Amino acid sequence: MTATVVPIGSRVPAATKDRILDAAETLFMEHGFEATSLRSITAAAAVNLAAVNYHFGSKEELFQAVLTRRLDPMNQERVDILERLERAAAPEAVPSDKILSALFVPALRLARDPLRGGSNFLRLLGRAYADPAPFIRRFLSTQYAAMIGRFKAAFAKSLPSLSPRELSWRLHFMMGALSYTLAGTDALRMIEELAPGESSNDELLLRRLAPFLLAGLTAPLPELSEVNHALDGDMRPAE
Repeated sequence: MTATVVPIGSRVPAATKDRILDAAETLFMEHGFEATSLRSITAAAAVNLAAVNYHFGSKEELFQAVLTRRLDPMNQERVDILERLERAAAPEAVPSDKILSALFVPALRLARDPLRGGSNFLRLLGRAYADPAPFIRRFLSTQYAAMIGRFKAAFAKSLPSLSPRELSWRLHFMMGALSYTLAGTDALRMIEELAPGESSNDELLLRRLAPFLLAGLTAPLPELSEVNHALDGDMRPAE
């Protein structure tokens, strides 16, 4: 029998790399970054530690590669949709609901496509945004600063009554609600108790979340005196 010659640059190294990424994606989603060891990843991927070190270098770099494999195409799709919306609306601003749809539609498509990570990756992404590890926050904020800036500018044009500071706060709250919803664990258990069956459907969750986020983004800003008065009333002892 003639031995099969595998040329340099063939799919064999790529297959090993993909196995490592697939195993890491699942384990990071289930246990989080800190609780997932390289040993557990190598066991799940059926590779040795040298293969991880060769392809990625460290656990931090592996985690980043897991994110960028799915996030880069999804975020490019988001920007492409936003640019099409801006060209169609020019010179007017794109309405906030359509800007929000440019964020959500690519996530919905990913959730329905297991070859791109599906709902498991969305849950991993939620965990990543909620993870306290400083390097994860730095990575997400720097790696996707340009994409975030594009959407912030679009929202600023659509919501001119909001100051830059207020818009930043509202986008921060929006991302917090999104990450908490997708992160799994307590959030999904609570949803399952309130609405059985919905926590297993990420598409349905995102569709329910979108109107809530839009209402928060577009709500009129109350006078601070009104807020303080309301808080004072809540704190008064019952008579």
